[in-house]
Amino acid sequence: MQVTPVAGLPEIREGDDLAALIDERAVLQPGDVLCVASTVVSKAEGRTFDFADFPAGERARAIADRLEAITGESKDPRFAQAVIEESEELIVEAPFILAVTHFGHITVNAGIDRSNVPGGDLLLLPEDPSASAERLHEALDVPVVVTDTSGRPFRYGQRGVAVGWAGIPASRDWRGETDREGREMEATVQSVVDELAGAANLVTGEGDGGTPAAVVRGFEFGDHEGSNNLFRSEADDIVRAALREWEFEG
Repeated sequence: MQVTPVAGLPEIREGDDLAALIDERAVLQPGDVLCVASTVVSKAEGRTFDFADFPAGERARAIADRLEAITGESKDPRFAQAVIEESEELIVEAPFILAVTHFGHITVNAGIDRSNVPGGDLLLLPEDPSASAERLHEALDVPVVVTDTSGRPFRYGQRGVAVGWAGIPASRDWRGETDREGREMEATVQSVVDELAGAANLVTGEGDGGTPAAVVRGFEFGDHEGSNNLFRSEADDIVRAALREWEFEG
């Protein structure tokens, strides 16, 4: 399998034809998978905002005050307001904000970015990343994964994860198949789109040298059942349920 960054993409602005810009610079073949950073999808879709777009309410001011007291760093309550408005639920409000986005992804600060945002203060995630992926998929005729970087429970560091996808199932199901000893597999469901996002993130990079898209060539889904389940439902998410009962003391 080969993972190759799409070189030469310009700074993306609202209204840019992202599919055309990628198509001009990437030689896409049948079977390829295109991984695109949510940042450039958001920029093309006009998801750049100023702090002034989010006048802080009482809850946002309380969250900002508490975070400032915990961290000793100044916190803008308008940022907290943006997170509130971009979230279905705030699971944790201290010592950081852990939010459920409107499309089901759980991440710190609802995935709102404050770096590499020319012409604004905040870059929000796409409203519906899978719909964004579908539009790119239709234009480019290859599966598309929209990626973001996200922290992980129990581990240090961030990794690439999928927030939207089209043209490929989110996971492949190994249950019912056998291992090398002939035992039937009962639990393994492999999150393919997350693994592709992680592979792409290794070559796209971070910071001012980052490249916002990569082509994965040679990946084969294989003869497996597929599923689009990626984000756990509220009913079977025991970690979310436990965090709701937890209170930060400090």
